[in-house]
Amino acid sequence: MAVRKLILLTIVVINLVIFSFGVVFTPRWFWLLIIPFPLMILAFYNSYQSRHAILRNYPILGYFRFFFESIRPEMRQYFWESDTDGRPFNRRQRSIVYQRSKNERETVAFGMQSDPQAAGNEWVAHSVFPCHIENHNLRTAVGNHFCKQPYSLSVFNISAMSYGALSKTAITALNKGAALQNFAHNTGEGGISPYHINGADLIWQVGTGYFGCRNEMGMFDSELFAEKANRPYVKMIELKLSQGAKPGHGGILPAAKNTPEVAAIRHVIPGTDVMSPPAHSAFNSPEGMIHFIQQLRELSGYKPVGFKLCVGDKQEFIDICHAMLTTQIFPDFISIDGSEGGTGAAPLEFTDNLGMPLYDALSFVTTTLIKFGLKKHIKLIVSGRIVTGFDLLKVISLGADACYSARGMMFALGCIQALKCNEDVCPVGVATQRPHLYKALDVEDKYIRVAQFHRNTLRATVEIMEACGFKTLDEVSADKFFRKVDSVTTLSFQEIYFKDTGKLVNSHSAFQTEEI
Repeated sequence: MAVRKLILLTIVVINLVIFSFGVVFTPRWFWLLIIPFPLMILAFYNSYQSRHAILRNYPILGYFRFFFESIRPEMRQYFWESDTDGRPFNRRQRSIVYQRSKNERETVAFGMQSDPQAAGNEWVAHSVFPCHIENHNLRTAVGNHFCKQPYSLSVFNISAMSYGALSKTAITALNKGAALQNFAHNTGEGGISPYHINGADLIWQVGTGYFGCRNEMGMFDSELFAEKANRPYVKMIELKLSQGAKPGHGGILPAAKNTPEVAAIRHVIPGTDVMSPPAHSAFNSPEGMIHFIQQLRELSGYKPVGFKLCVGDKQEFIDICHAMLTTQIFPDFISIDGSEGGTGAAPLEFTDNLGMPLYDALSFVTTTLIKFGLKKHIKLIVSGRIVTGFDLLKVISLGADACYSARGMMFALGCIQALKCNEDVCPVGVATQRPHLYKALDVEDKYIRVAQFHRNTLRATVEIMEACGFKTLDEVSADKFFRKVDSVTTLSFQEIYFKDTGKLVNSHSAFQTEEI
């Protein structure tokens, strides 16, 4: 109270002195009131408002607190954050994407910065007899015996990011980059926009809102789906059950991003918050979901069809496997999103406290599919902080056949991890619908960077494989990857994630032919 009174008294005195000088000497003194007089009004207002206690006690100085709090993330990132402790991605991870996307020097000097003895440190066993791999275009065939149009999928692809969440220039650059380097672009649940049609192969994601294939009531429209699914650039269909950043919640498109164009693509009302339902209306059981997948397969002309989920209750996935055996209908692929996955907007509790981390989920799904004899029918695609060749090979060792990357591709576009994706004010024009921001993103420059990031990441992946003696992806095995679990104990991924299998899960060929 004493501080507040002192501030008010000081400002009042300053204003009275200036006013008196203006009356006594010359009116030009009144120009000096341009700053202290508004401050006096603001101080009196804040002294009696009841919304902010800090401004009531410190009616002027309190604003400094709000100002420094607003720039805290930038100050931490630019000045105090080390190269290895940033979140969700540290400086070294972001830098390697920038360097590879620009074809710049990506080597490091003087040695590793992380502590090799710290818990969590990971590495892969190299071979004293390195091999040579001629083909750097790593791919996997997706499509089981139900599929009439199988697809050769790159092991590294663009993860689900909708137009609406991302700008038109960002989507266009991603698609043109994927076309240039011949890898796939997942549309996200927002549907197929004109900016997705720039030459790349599409994985059309169908979410709980059925955007792009819904009727006026928001229900699934089979005719509209069939028309779009049979377009030649749509190579695979992905039925989204949940995603890692907000499992069981459904997507969120803020009203600010729901422009008339976005609304027309999604078949929703423009200028409103668009909330995808948590659950699908087309089915409500494992058997119903499997039959719906078969319906999508038939409507699409028997293209590869799969589903995406973030694993939560293990029994529910086991029930889905039982439904596959009961119906004898098998999806062509399953996409697994770890709880560490990102999104433009999600409740804090969902982002931090729901869903299974990627490695635990992937190893569980791999083991379960082998147990039920289903792995030979189904390919696994995974996503969750995958930006380097080492990241890619780690998940392949746990049973993945291919990977998605969302934020890695955003970094290639120029994302600076400003953490403002949900505010429509992305400073580099990636996650915004504001023209003055997204027009700054030069498509002709950025799509080249996307392609170069993909090419250089696969090159780095092959280099690691050669150093380890892995001649093919089938030879990448969990027993060759290690993690420090405490200061004295080191375990292989086989010991950590497959300890209950009773045998070594050491190759994808084993996954295809053996059961536990």
